[in-house]
Amino acid sequence: MLADDEIATQLLAAEVASVLPAVDLVVLDGLDRGARARVGTGGARVGTGASAHLRLRDPTVSRIHCEIRLRSSGVRVSDAGSTNGTWVDAMRVRDVDLSAGTRLRLGGTTVEVVFGQTALQVPISSRDHLGDLLGGSVEMRRIYAILERVAPTDATVLVQGETGTGKEVVARTVHALSGRRDRAFVAVDCGAIAGSLIESELFGHVRGAFSGAISDRQGLFEEADGGTLFLDEIGELPLALQAKLLRALETREVRRVGSNQTRRIDVRLIAATNRSLAQSVNDGAFREDLYYRLAVVDVHVPPLRSRREDVRLLAQHFYERLRGAPGALPPQLLSELLTRSWPGNVRELRNVIERSVSLQWQEDEAATTRPADAPLPPGVEALIPHDLPLKEARQVYTDRFESLYLRALLQRTQGNVTRAAERAGVNRRHLQRMLARLGVRSDEPGDGQ
Repeated sequence: MLADDEIATQLLAAEVASVLPAVDLVVLDGLDRGARARVGTGGARVGTGASAHLRLRDPTVSRIHCEIRLRSSGVRVSDAGSTNGTWVDAMRVRDVDLSAGTRLRLGGTTVEVVFGQTALQVPISSRDHLGDLLGGSVEMRRIYAILERVAPTDATVLVQGETGTGKEVVARTVHALSGRRDRAFVAVDCGAIAGSLIESELFGHVRGAFSGAISDRQGLFEEADGGTLFLDEIGELPLALQAKLLRALETREVRRVGSNQTRRIDVRLIAATNRSLAQSVNDGAFREDLYYRLAVVDVHVPPLRSRREDVRLLAQHFYERLRGAPGALPPQLLSELLTRSWPGNVRELRNVIERSVSLQWQEDEAATTRPADAPLPPGVEALIPHDLPLKEARQVYTDRFESLYLRALLQRTQGNVTRAAERAGVNRRHLQRMLARLGVRSDEPGDGQ
């Protein structure tokens, strides 16, 4: 096994390079005047915490105040939910591109963004796919290059990105490319397990440890021994349990609930979150030491709207797979897909293709071989709002479909939102938001709706 600090020692011969600006952060004013930090290819954190790359002593600066990331087009700053905000000139910003010479005001400290004379050569893969990951954009090829180097190691990986971007696919790809590929890949959604049960789920328990513990039970760490444990939505992990997780990572040992014996484990951990862990650190909801222990390798999966050139490739892939046969995307469908903003990312794209194949484009293709006045399939006409323009009618039709889908799903799960979310392939909170938006109620006891 390789140590965490050895993860960047090898480059693959098949890689090429993209160019990013060389950027330094220089403190112009404040307690740390003259301090400087280079923004690496993985970005840089600015704050007073131990995990900050530019660490400040200013008491008006948050532990992780903001994050700076390099992009092909320049530099982007993201405020991490700081107490006093990140300011550019007289404007408080949350997420904005920066130009050379921009001055950031963080509490009582002023930091200048200085572009160097040389550029950084950042490896990118020559592939347009890696495992089940698909996309030929520069952003995805840069991720492939990282995963190709990191997968053979045992480094802990933190995958961050919006809901639906494919964070679990990233984790499965890392596992498939690693030396652990023949051992277990165990995935768990930390947000889908009750807080009172998650310690037992992760670490196991012994008989009599609590009411209902009628026998010994191994936890997910033991189940994944020799393989990979994927902790999805790690930001939902209760604060009290984070210390135990940190200890397990440091010692490679776990202790079952109710036991006084430890067990050695050999597990590669991959964590994922759709929330800003940096902001959770500032809010006191996530331990900073656990955050930088997880972020040995920090992979940010870009939203689909920032890599629109991948929409065609992804859509074609889903279309052929869902049809079960080769075939070109209908031009009208492709045209519509290229104009969407995709707030639900790749998952939303897949759902749209599946819905289109099942309910719309198959009917359109069949219509070319039947008279225009042929009756529609039973029940379809009642769902179609003929009195609205096409765009509005499609949205109403989509909402009706989602409402019917969720009602049927809740009936099958007896109103259990957690199980319904698992069947739908979304996290519990996303499903709850959909239920609220569509006015669908769940009768699940204790669900809080």
